[in-house]
Parts: sequence; C-alpha cells; structure tokens
Amino acid sequence: MEWAYWKVILKYGHVGFRKEVSVARHLAMPAEYTLLDVIAKAQLMPGVKARGILSARRITLDDYLVGHRKEAENFYLQKLKSFSQITS
Repeated sequence: MEWAYWKVILKYGHVGFRKEVSVARHLAMPAEYTLLDVIAKAQLMPGVKARGILSARRITLDDYLVGHRKEAENFYLQKLKSFSQITS
C-alpha cells in the first residue's frame, strides 16, 4: 500500500474555559486520501475541539518522521494519550 504524509494543526480543548492548545499532528494515510478525507479523520481524534482544524497540508516522509518524533516529546499529547488509555 502507498502512503501519503500530512501535517495537521489541531485545536485541543480541556485546558480551561474558552481556552485551547494548538498541536501539530503528523499523520500517515493511504495515498488515495484527499485533503477532505484527512480533515474528516483528524476531526474525530480524541480531544479535538469542534471546528478544531487550523491547517492541513501534505508533507514528505522526512518531515513526517521528524514531526512524529517531536509529537512523542510533546507534554500535552503525552498527558492526552495517558488519559485516553485510563478512560478506555
């Protein structure tokens, strides 16, 4: 299967009333996915606010690997993932 790589900036909630945090997520999707498909999938990710997509663009594999590594170091995402595992 061929893959396409995307950088999507998402707004996450649960950081206080009327507050949000923006986080870049790096996604690998099947090559046939369009921008609209990627946006639809990203909107369903845990913690993303309604109308929570700030931007989305296709990136190279190298950019994806670097970004994915940075995600692993992101404190907010670490907390979000650990909370999601506890509640599931």
